[in-house]
Amino acid sequence: MRKLIVAANRLPVTVSMRDGQYQFRPSPGGLAVGLSCLPDSLERLWMGWPGVSSERLTPEDKDRIRESLRQQNSAPVFLSQRQIDQYYLGFCNKTIWPLFHYFPVRTVFEQQFWKAYRQVNHLFCEELLKVAEPGDSVWVHDFQLMLLPRLLREKMPDLTIGYFHHIPWPSFELFRLLPWREEILDGLLGADLVGFHTYDYVRHFLSSVSRISGLEHTLGEVNAHNRILKVDAFPMGIDYNRYAGAIDDGEVKAEIDRIRGIVGERKIIVSVDRLDYTKGIVERLEAFDWFLSTHPEYKGQVTLIIVAVPSRSGIEDYKQLRGHLEQLVGRVNGEHGSIGYMPVWYLYRFMPFKKLTALYNAADVALITPLRDGMNLIAKEFVATKNGGPGVLILSEMTGAASELGEALTVNANDKTAIVRAIQEALEMPLAEQCERNRVMQERLKRYDIVRWSTDFIHALNEIGVRQQGVSVHKLGPAARETLVRQYQTADKRLFLLDYDGTLVGFQGRPAKAGPDEEILMLLNRLTQHESNCVAIISGRDKDTLEKWLGSLPVHIIAEHGGWLREFGESWRSFQPVNEQWKHAVKPIMDLYSDRTPGSIVEEKDFSLVWHYRRADPTLASVRTHELRDALVNLTENMDVGVFEGSKILEVRKHGVNKGRAAEFLLARQAWSFVLAAGDDYTDEEMFAVLPETAYSIKVGSNVSKARFNVDTVMDLRNLLKQLVGS
Repeated sequence: MRKLIVAANRLPVTVSMRDGQYQFRPSPGGLAVGLSCLPDSLERLWMGWPGVSSERLTPEDKDRIRESLRQQNSAPVFLSQRQIDQYYLGFCNKTIWPLFHYFPVRTVFEQQFWKAYRQVNHLFCEELLKVAEPGDSVWVHDFQLMLLPRLLREKMPDLTIGYFHHIPWPSFELFRLLPWREEILDGLLGADLVGFHTYDYVRHFLSSVSRISGLEHTLGEVNAHNRILKVDAFPMGIDYNRYAGAIDDGEVKAEIDRIRGIVGERKIIVSVDRLDYTKGIVERLEAFDWFLSTHPEYKGQVTLIIVAVPSRSGIEDYKQLRGHLEQLVGRVNGEHGSIGYMPVWYLYRFMPFKKLTALYNAADVALITPLRDGMNLIAKEFVATKNGGPGVLILSEMTGAASELGEALTVNANDKTAIVRAIQEALEMPLAEQCERNRVMQERLKRYDIVRWSTDFIHALNEIGVRQQGVSVHKLGPAARETLVRQYQTADKRLFLLDYDGTLVGFQGRPAKAGPDEEILMLLNRLTQHESNCVAIISGRDKDTLEKWLGSLPVHIIAEHGGWLREFGESWRSFQPVNEQWKHAVKPIMDLYSDRTPGSIVEEKDFSLVWHYRRADPTLASVRTHELRDALVNLTENMDVGVFEGSKILEVRKHGVNKGRAAEFLLARQAWSFVLAAGDDYTDEEMFAVLPETAYSIKVGSNVSKARFNVDTVMDLRNLLKQLVGS
């Protein structure tokens, strides 16, 4: 890894204008801390929006900002006010944010927002490519840039690209509501490593990939666009020592004494959040109101301090939330307060580190109950500041942190009765139990802090790179391609053995829709115009379909994996007699499973029966495939047929009918000086196995194969054929 380029919506430095001068204010967060702890030998560059709209900047201003940021290992991506409004405030915060946090009723599906989102992702790609070099790695962060991995992959295929998603990934049932779901998934599948906070989010993402993109996974590895990518969980930590050691700071101690001097002997419950409807602030205040109503003995004995950090103040939903919250604070204080006692302290402001850690230290209880949260580092910060002392964390089970902080009192954030019980339990918990619970959580947070999180991700990114190299050892590189073209040009007798589906054309949801397009018809025509060329299409399709699609071309056609042969200008003939007796026992079983698996179909051919399940629910299809395969293997044990599993198909086929036998027939016709065979699935392995050593066998895809070479996609093979016919 030569250089690590971090792409995020915002830079760790905010640019602002004051007294006619641009000021650069650092905004260190967990991510900035984690990256700063990577080895000094690793060069780093951070790219993002500097926080000022481009309309306010002259070309000279932009140059000055670039130069100042360059000294801080940062580079700006300038956005217009319209882009900020439609991309960030629009698509990011009115579409993705509510939908991914399980608030579909708040989600806005607006085409203009989507266009702006695409535009900004393209802009990030353009700016990043100006500084990226071969051997660099790119780490893309969060939902604002979900299209960027694919855009980068298309422009610089050899980049190592990681992506980390900092918010929840919703279940398939919610994600499918997004009109641009395929584009979003395709964007993310351009990465080499996709990371989430928890395994639940990994599971939801893989489910979406399987159900929408039709891609299967094995142990978190997905073969997308014939590249292996890894999906895994990396729970983000905090700078533990910074929070644990804050108590030793004199200013922090003074602030703790000041808070305690004002509150007196009352218990303190602290609630710290950005002002956002996903955080459940209103719901927890209502629960506290209920607590005081049902436990009046605690009136005058406990104070709830709510710190609501301003967030997205320009969005109407957030304005209404602030108004509702402030109205509720007034009602609770009016109903339960008295002279000298205000049950709720409400602070609408950003709180600096020292004041925040002092508040954590002074508090007896932290009430952290988001309705949905990707991780929630505030809960971890509170536990860290206790550093061996007492304090109780009440945590929503809907946060990513809940899976790590099992010693906290976890609650359903929508269950006000449960929150009331938890508040009472926290206030009455013995100090020794509080300290022991915190000690266990603190040990865990020490081990997996922000440094460990960032180094683990980079390590995993390097590992998947090694894994990819392992499956791409037979890649048809420039040198091998040049040799192939040269040998083609000098050969006088050339044979092409070409599979159809997945090789010459891409897969379709329904087999009948995979007819040849104009480009492939043109390519086959031009190949056959050379008198030295003999072209044979060897497919698993039935002969009638192939006759309809390709019958007008001067090519040999082999149908049903070698069951039927039609040499150009002649009639169809079979390599062995057609015997359909076995179908009477097998087809009813396959029909039964098709009826029980919506989206699947049974295709009958002369020499085989094929169960297609590409359009079926992946989870159900996986179960049914195992059941049907076992049933068919037992049923056909004494029949002259075999059971074969391919790409989203299960096939029962006559023994002796295979592409290898058909290829041998054509290979024996004369002495060929150049042979090229291409295919994509298990049936083509039979063809590759019978080829002479000098033949060029090409596997479309990155799976292990008997073929000498691999290409990534159907388009790559077409480009090779274009190069040959143009030579």
